This record gives sequence, structure tokens and C-alpha cells, in this order.
Amino acid sequence: MKYSKATKIKLGIFLFALLIAASTVYYSNSIVSQLRKDNREVVSIYASVIAKTINEETDANLGFVFDEIIKKVKFPIIYSDSQNTPLYSKNLANAQSLDGLKEILISMDRINDPIPIKYFDAQANQTFVLGFLHYGDSILIQKLQWLPFIEIAIVSIFILVGFLGFNSITDNEKRQLLVSMSRETAHQLSTPISALLGWVERIKSHPDQATFAAKEMSSDITRLEQIADRFSQMGTESNLQKIELSDLINSQVKYLKKRLPALSDNILLKVNIVDSPNVMGNKVLLGWALENIIRNAIDSIKSSDGNIELCVEKKEDIVFITISDNGSGIAKKDWKNIFKPGFSSKKGGWGLGLSLVRRIVEEIHNGKVQILSSSPGIGTTFEIKLKPER
Repeated sequence: MKYSKATKIKLGIFLFALLIAASTVYYSNSIVSQLRKDNREVVSIYASVIAKTINEETDANLGFVFDEIIKKVKFPIIYSDSQNTPLYSKNLANAQSLDGLKEILISMDRINDPIPIKYFDAQANQTFVLGFLHYGDSILIQKLQWLPFIEIAIVSIFILVGFLGFNSITDNEKRQLLVSMSRETAHQLSTPISALLGWVERIKSHPDQATFAAKEMSSDITRLEQIADRFSQMGTESNLQKIELSDLINSQVKYLKKRLPALSDNILLKVNIVDSPNVMGNKVLLGWALENIIRNAIDSIKSSDGNIELCVEKKEDIVFITISDNGSGIAKKDWKNIFKPGFSSKKGGWGLGLSLVRRIVEEIHNGKVQILSSSPGIGTTFEIKLKPER
């Protein structure tokens, strides 16, 4: 079963929250257990002191034990006779009736086993149980018992807020992506449609050039078919085939050169193919990636002597494609963001073109695309790395 990235993130947050909750409960319970153990040791000492005092010939110290030791304990305690009838209590919330004390005594015994107070009769050589010390949890332990639930509630609130925020961000990204795709579609369609409209006007004004215009219109219609094919292939698994890289680049440049007057009439588009290796790829999508970078270069040029140069060269076991322009350039701080969906350095841009380039080059062709160099006012050089056909 395949999960989306968003689902994996949500599942990861949920599992992390469970881990925090389990760790908090375990740690708090270990502290509570240790404190209860310490309390039992203290009560056992008290019981031993009381038993020793009772076994003395005089009971002068018995009052001291109850007044100075038992009364100073910090946790609830009940002293009962051997039949578990309450005789004395300390640190209970309110004054309790005998029946009330018995109920509290029973609840204490559920948590902590009572400590017997034993008397040794030397004459009869026999030990008697005079009573029991029953004790409950201190206020500190009671607070610690509630602590993990409070922490879990706080963590749950944070997780809920995180989920709501994440869903809101995801929804906004989906809406932005939908708008970006619509704008990118319109951007892709604008060149061939504008060209077709131009050829129609040309035929109206120069009927004698209808045959030539029809040939060029056929080229634009083929481009429209390619655009439809591009979008349909983005969501499917691509079958990579052998591509003659020089032919692919030259066909892209040839098409754009003929339409440069409509795009920008002051740009020189050059190709420098040092090596002409074949690569394994998707011709339609790789051509789209190259066209997007070239179009960005065209859009960035504001001067009257614009230059765009494509260079292909094979070094060792890598094919390098560089696209350089003398346009407006990209600030260094934006180099990492330029390929993110929704980010654009152009006024009115929707930031989808270069994100598609990265997806096509890196995810589909296992290559690498990056900004090799760029300076505002000087220009930009993009670099694409691909593996040659083996």
C-alpha cells in the first residue's frame, strides 16, 4: 500500500505523539512508584519506633512518638487497631466520621499494604499485632499521577493545532498548485495560439502565401499536440528511450527562433554542441524542461542586445547542458528557492515552470539541475547533468 507524503507526515506526527505520551506516563509512574516505596520505608520506620516504644517498660515515649513524629508526616495516615477500626488519623482533607475513616482506610489499603505494629510479650514469648498504620499517597504523588494526563492533553492540543495548520497549508498549496498549473497551461498554449492567429492574419493580408503559412500552422498545431502530451505524461510513469540530444535541442531552438519576434525581437539564440551524446530519456518531457529554461531566459532579458547560448558537452561519464543568458539575473538568496513550486522572481510569475524542470530532470531522468552562476544585472547560467546512454 502506498501512502502520500502528507499522510506519512501525519502518521509520523501521530506516532511521535504516542511515543511522547507513553514515555511521559512510564516516567511519571516510575517516579510515583519510587516515592511510594520511600513512603513505605518511612512508615515502616515509624511502625518500628512505635513497636519499640510500646515494648518498653514505660510508655513515656509513646506520646512523644505520636506528637513529634507521626503528626509531622506529610502524607495521609490512619492508625487502627488489630481489627482495622480507625483510632487516629492525620493529613486527611476533612474531619471524617468513623464510617468515613473506614472507607478511606480501605482505599488506602488498595494502594499501599498497611504496616503492622507488633508487640512482643516476653513472658508469654509471643508476638501480638496491636494495630496497623494505613497510609495514602502524599499531595506530591497525587499531583504526579495527574501530571502525565495534563501533559498528554497539552501535547494533544499542540498536535491538533499542528494537524489543522498542516491541512490548511496543504489546502493552500493545492489551490496554489491548481492556479499555477492553469497559468502554466495558458503560458504553454500562448505561443502556438499567438502564432496561429498571426498566420491567419498573414493569410488574410497575403493570400498568395497561404501554402507557406499552412506549413507553419501545421508546425504550431503539432506544438499544441505536444503540449497536451506533456501534461498527460507528467502524471504517469515514463518509458525512457534513446534520445539524440543535439536533435532535441536544435528542434527546440528552431521552433523558438521562428517565434522570437512574437516573444522578443532583440534576442540572439545560439547553440554550441561540443559533443553530441545520446541519453536515455523522455523526449517530450525533456524538451519541455529545456523550453521552460529558455523561456525564462527570454523573459529575463530587458536589454536591446539579448543573448542566450546553449552548450552541450560530455565530460567523463556525464553530459552537461548549460543555458546562459545576459538577463536580469537571480539573487544568491533565491537560488535554493527558485525550483520550489509557487516561488517566482518574476513579477506576475506563478513559480511552476522551474519546479516542473526539476521534477522532469531529477525525478524522471535521475539527473541534476542547478543554477551554476547568476548575478543581478549580469545574467544566469543553468546547468543540467544527465547520464549518457550506455
